[in-house]
Amino acid sequence: MKTYLCAGGRSDRVNRSRRCLNRTVAFSTAALTGCRRSPTFNILGSFFPSWLFCLFAGIILAVVSNRLFVHFSLSKEILWPVVLYPCIALLSACALWLILF
Repeated sequence: MKTYLCAGGRSDRVNRSRRCLNRTVAFSTAALTGCRRSPTFNILGSFFPSWLFCLFAGIILAVVSNRLFVHFSLSKEILWPVVLYPCIALLSACALWLILF
């Protein structure tokens, strides 16, 4: 394999690896710019993460959906409630996180 020297005296292989490293650093820097602050709530001097509130709201919405299913007699049609209700809680928690934060 032939290596050709560039005008600066470096081989083409070194220039490629340097360009790859520069791109990696640029992309990682761009990816980390979103980490300015963590979304927290100050409650009586103690900081709570926002995802914790979204999780509790998701659990509450899963309980509300359970009550709605029981009220409309749809709970008998659910084959695996052990899978369904955590999925409802996770879906609503992630949706709240995306909407609010």
